[in-house]
Amino acid sequence: MSEPMTYARYLALDELLAAQKPRSDRHDELLFIVIHQTKELWLKEIIHEVELAKRLIVEGDVEPAYKALARVSRIQTIMTLSWDVLATMTPADYLSFRGDLGTSSGFQSHQFRTLEYLLGLKDESFLRFHAERPDAMAQLKAALEAPSLYDVAIAQLPRHGLAVPEAVLDRDYAQPYEPSPEVEAAWLAVYRDTARYWELYQLAEKLVDLDDALVTWRHKHVLTVERIIGGRPGTGGTEGAGYLANTLKRRCFPELWSLRTRL
Repeated sequence: MSEPMTYARYLALDELLAAQKPRSDRHDELLFIVIHQTKELWLKEIIHEVELAKRLIVEGDVEPAYKALARVSRIQTIMTLSWDVLATMTPADYLSFRGDLGTSSGFQSHQFRTLEYLLGLKDESFLRFHAERPDAMAQLKAALEAPSLYDVAIAQLPRHGLAVPEAVLDRDYAQPYEPSPEVEAAWLAVYRDTARYWELYQLAEKLVDLDDALVTWRHKHVLTVERIIGGRPGTGGTEGAGYLANTLKRRCFPELWSLRTRL
């Protein structure tokens, strides 16, 4: 006879609450672990929602995708606010256990890279950090080689009579997306006649919400790192805050930003 379902059993609380394994006796290490594990759980949900949105858009059900994309934006807000909790940890607090992290780094998060790939920021060089994790590598490769959320959004433009070059529609999806004047012109037409292209206009604004929130998250990440470790190198061998600051220039949906100058 199966045991009755309980709150703890349904949520696998025994396993979940046993997953925090500090390597030092320092008080603040638990906070550091919980913040990052929570981030990974939210990333799992974000990936789940973005993949749903992609499927819906490919099928031409654009409006139902708005809900999934709006949910992602709300989650991104929570993730950004979590940096304020981590920032309660002082430099002395962090340095007291930093050595126990070894070469581990958020830079190695396969879920964050998967999300970047899903949104269109393709860079296969990140694959090398996951060679020893077959499942993570498989997820990354699948996201790298598949059309991104932006690719499937662009593919909707011709369905509404807007011209998009075949070179854009049939490109190698594993390569970084290159902004296209023709794609910008198509989106510009959407923004200049929102009543006619309302479905596409709403989709574009949902995408901008995601991009905006991602840059906001990155910016808060930079400030938090600077507050805690200043200009020190990151534990994974990166430039630390310097590397993170450079990522603020990235845009997942470039033409949705550039067209605003021409409106």
